[in-house]
Amino acid sequence: MDIATIVGLVLGIGLVGSSIAMGGGGLMPFVDPPSLMITVGGSISAILITFPMQNCLAMFKVVMNCFMTKIPGTGEVIEQFKEFATVARRDGLVALESSMENIKDPFMKRGLESVVGGAEREVLEAQMEMEINYIDERHKSGKKMVDTMAAAAPAFGMIGTLIGLVQMLRTLDDPSKIGGGMATALLTTLYGAVIANMFCIPLAGKLEARNSEEVMVRELIMVGMIALIEGQTPRVMEERLSAFLANSVREAMAKKS
Repeated sequence: MDIATIVGLVLGIGLVGSSIAMGGGGLMPFVDPPSLMITVGGSISAILITFPMQNCLAMFKVVMNCFMTKIPGTGEVIEQFKEFATVARRDGLVALESSMENIKDPFMKRGLESVVGGAEREVLEAQMEMEINYIDERHKSGKKMVDTMAAAAPAFGMIGTLIGLVQMLRTLDDPSKIGGGMATALLTTLYGAVIANMFCIPLAGKLEARNSEEVMVRELIMVGMIALIEGQTPRVMEERLSAFLANSVREAMAKKS
């Protein structure tokens, strides 16, 4: 579970809620069901219009990737491949079959199964590249849905405000209703801004960061599998895979070894 996402959401909601409560009047003046219907309902309708139903139903799972997805660390993957290279050099690629039980990542497990099964380098590379591309496309599609909601929420907030202003202007003969009507009209703009800037835009950014991280790890795994087929030594394996690391991380790993 990604603690940073949860802490950020709780902190943002807490700060906004506290500032509202400290301003006097409590939270109830900021609760308006019709405004929520326009902003939230309008944003959902925009997603339904833009994307196929199957993609829309999968949106919840996409958002949960911000919280739950655990991607193997690059250092952890490199250490695994050093162990694989050691076993393969000593006992052959077939000996790696016993290592599959301890692999939790499905992508790495499928790749190692192909290596043990005697797959050719070109076939394995093409297969893994195709899977990486499809992973990237799925993630980009999910991010695009969140981006669409981020763009739609403020727009529907403005629509709700305009509706509220029209309704307010029709009651100008009663000055006592102008203040309350104006406040209610502005709530939809507030809801749209909060939905977009506190939830959708940060979650879309987290999805993009997650995608970049996962694609890089998948490419690292692919290069490691190719190196196994080529029969590289553990030292050469480490040097090749270290190209995916920042210089500071490489230096730290070199000191440990």
